[in-house]
Amino acid sequence: MGSYQNLRSLIVLTFLSLVTGIVRGDERPNILFIFSDDHAVNAISAYGSRLQDVAPTPHIDRIAREGAIFRNSFCANSICGPSRATVLTGLHSHKNGRMRNGGAPFDGSQWTCANALQQAGYQTAVIGKWHLRSNPVGFDYWEVLPGQGNYYNPMFIHMDGSRKQDTGYATDLTTDKALTWLDQRDKDKPFFLMCQHKAPHRTFAPALRHLDDFDGMAIPEPDTLFDEYQNRSMTLATNEMEIDRHFDWAYDAKVRRDERGDVVLPKPDRYGTPEYNRMNDRQKAAWNAHFSPLNQKFLQDFKDGKLSHEEVVRWKYQRYMKNYLATVRAVDENVGRMLQYLDQHDLAENTIVIYSSDQGFYLGEHGWYDKRWMFEESFKMPFVIRWPGVVQPGSEPDTLIQNIDYAPTFAQVAGVEVPASVQGKSLVPVLTGKNEQWDRDSLYYAYYEIGEHAVPQHFGVRTDRYKLIYFPATEEWNLFDLQKDPQEMTSVHGKARYRRTQQLLTDEYHRLRDHYEAPPYENIK
Repeated sequence: MGSYQNLRSLIVLTFLSLVTGIVRGDERPNILFIFSDDHAVNAISAYGSRLQDVAPTPHIDRIAREGAIFRNSFCANSICGPSRATVLTGLHSHKNGRMRNGGAPFDGSQWTCANALQQAGYQTAVIGKWHLRSNPVGFDYWEVLPGQGNYYNPMFIHMDGSRKQDTGYATDLTTDKALTWLDQRDKDKPFFLMCQHKAPHRTFAPALRHLDDFDGMAIPEPDTLFDEYQNRSMTLATNEMEIDRHFDWAYDAKVRRDERGDVVLPKPDRYGTPEYNRMNDRQKAAWNAHFSPLNQKFLQDFKDGKLSHEEVVRWKYQRYMKNYLATVRAVDENVGRMLQYLDQHDLAENTIVIYSSDQGFYLGEHGWYDKRWMFEESFKMPFVIRWPGVVQPGSEPDTLIQNIDYAPTFAQVAGVEVPASVQGKSLVPVLTGKNEQWDRDSLYYAYYEIGEHAVPQHFGVRTDRYKLIYFPATEEWNLFDLQKDPQEMTSVHGKARYRRTQQLLTDEYHRLRDHYEAPPYENIK
């Protein structure tokens, strides 16, 4: 037993000398993890998209420019709480206990990167969105939003259990609190800070200073805005997340009922205006100064019959995108504030900075405005990382990575042994240019949530070129050739020329389910 312990200690010390020695002698790097909610890669200019010129993100781009940008970064389950549990544990949803947003609270007693780093001498903190129906465990300090949280004048839960409301905008306040913690931390210890924003999650409520940013601009539309959901699973047509049929007039489009007079808008109109109702008089005045003239113009045109159905959809798309991109702008600004703090306090050279999001989001692609599906726009998640002296600036690894890889990466950077039960892989070999040590060529995906937006449970596998999705409720398979059909408009499952590929992907799908010990479909409740 003693010899085993000695061997394990030797392995850990050897790793520490190899990894932390790269940075600055035996000084372990700080880790700043900036995590947003529902930030699509198409809304980050470093990734390149139809939006890169109209809505640049210079501060997130700076991390990519001074470090690495991963273009093949994916989530394991495209929904908020489960993705966050995966980031902490390195486990797929069925293993970490968070298959859906609802259900039992997250079990903080299981191995997490936060617990591991805290025990290894890191000072740990999480500030902002938590969304795991539990109090954070493994953190020396935490101050989190209840549930989804609010954009305006949000409530924060404190470590003593009290709830206190702050005046201001959630993205700014989360950063304020993170910077305060950095000022007050024990500066003799390395830190692990998770700065987690609510934005740009629905309801896409911009900071007041950004309300007018996109006035007079036409946001480019995706080619698939009017997708008719043919040549793929029949479940696509029964979704409830279309800008056309499901974008809520008050909640999403910001056309309040008390503004409409005798104009009757088509459904849906279910949720009202909870963010507006939280505002003080000054905030409401600024909000109304922006939205009221635009809304009155739209309502009059609608009443006069000047707008075709297609033009109404396009109006809703423009309203959605301008609010979403304005919400992102505050996130990017606050990333800049964090980077500036590191620069000004001589922390930049020994701090790993990561920007990511819990999943991607549809920005009108396939006519949608949410996430959940295994299609690229919500399956992909941003991952940019700066690690001075280690990560080659401007590098673009083509490695297939997933959010199960975050926790083991944090642990190994800190010199912490990763349990064999962790399903993810440390990214340190990729980050240090040792790509030959990376052997993953496929990813497993599982979506379990049943509820809003009517997206069915589905499961799949993705390689560098192909994607196979299984829909148990309808017993349908979809296969996509991402090289020839990057927008995923036509399934080639059952096509003769893809017979061998289909078999290989099917075999790989079942291999991954066995490897990750995925539950049988009939056992998923």
